[in-house]
Amino acid sequence: MTLATIDNKAEWLHRPGLQALLAVLNEGDEEARIAGGAVRNALLGQPVTDVDIATTTTPEETTRRAEAAGFKVVPTGFEHGTVTVVAKGLPYEVTTLRADVETDGRYARVVFGRDWKDDAERRDFTINALYAEADGRVVDLVGGLSDLETRTLRFIGDAETRIREDYLRILRFFRFFAWYGSGRPDADGLKACTRLKDGLARLSAERVWSELKKLLAAADPSRALLWMRQTGTLTAVLPESERWGIDAIHGLVDTERAFGWAPDPLLRLAAIIPPDAERVKALAVRLRMSKAEAAALVGWAEAPVPDPSLGESAFAKLLYRAGEKGVDKRLRLALAGARARAQADDGALMEAAGYRRLLDTLERWQRPVFPLGGKDLLPLGFKPGAELGKTLAALEERWLESGFAMSREDLLSEARGEKR
Repeated sequence: MTLATIDNKAEWLHRPGLQALLAVLNEGDEEARIAGGAVRNALLGQPVTDVDIATTTTPEETTRRAEAAGFKVVPTGFEHGTVTVVAKGLPYEVTTLRADVETDGRYARVVFGRDWKDDAERRDFTINALYAEADGRVVDLVGGLSDLETRTLRFIGDAETRIREDYLRILRFFRFFAWYGSGRPDADGLKACTRLKDGLARLSAERVWSELKKLLAAADPSRALLWMRQTGTLTAVLPESERWGIDAIHGLVDTERAFGWAPDPLLRLAAIIPPDAERVKALAVRLRMSKAEAAALVGWAEAPVPDPSLGESAFAKLLYRAGEKGVDKRLRLALAGARARAQADDGALMEAAGYRRLLDTLERWQRPVFPLGGKDLLPLGFKPGAELGKTLAALEERWLESGFAMSREDLLSEARGEKR
């Protein structure tokens, strides 16, 4: 059933590589269509990044046709029917139509098919099960167009059945609601998520954190987080948030918009968990965050909240001691909190101005480089070990207190005096 057409101005649809690939996959009795997110985003007027293709050709036939046309093929998920075809320098994930024959809440055993409705009905949400022909005509087999028009996020068929197939769909329900939903989430979906949330414990930490990051990267995740809290889903995956709350998110989003900050999932996560370094370290391990993510979050938890009246010299010393990245997150959250209180508290308005001034200073600040190293003290008679380290630390502290003004020669002179 064709009910809509992707705008002819959509540049991605007319890429020669994509059109050539669709043409070879549509030869003979076979069919190929653009599937999922690219169609959804195009109809919403949102950016299209990845373009996926669904086809009746088997992975072997997809490979044969693509290679015969001169395209590179990478078997990225051959057993599940997926190959990646690189056409004119751009990758396209091409997947054979499928039906699930067995699921366990995390993985599915599939069989390849030729029925487009069966393929649509195995997907998660109606707005993700839209297809488009090569000319942009949209094929809707599950009511996705009407849900897209009303910004309704709805499971395909029975919500509990879809979730039992893969419990990650609980988090995807809230993630897609954050990105594309409006009003109140679908009632059947909410009830199913509430009843089956214990199934989230069966998921790998990597999958959970990946979904949380994507949710927190939405323009405004506050409504989704509210419904996650109401259903108990948020506590299930992020127990640290239970007694801390999500009330700061709305003010943070408002501040981001006011100052043109890009959404930062780690900053938003910091807004809804307590700044307890030990708990943050445990959270990072549990969710298997990358080393960079863990360091950024722990740095925030360990950094102090600067006094908004700090002068530039004192603030520079604080930045050097505490680390600018952690202080940056502290300042942004403090600014958002002060702005949220400003309507009822004149003092908060002054605090907000102070935090904004410090953020401006931080943006211009360049971390000074301590001009001495351990090797510089060896010619003065220091031996490698605890004494050298203690002396170097004391010299660095004096250099810091001087406002980073002491020269290398000044510091060496101090060291000679200590050695005597």
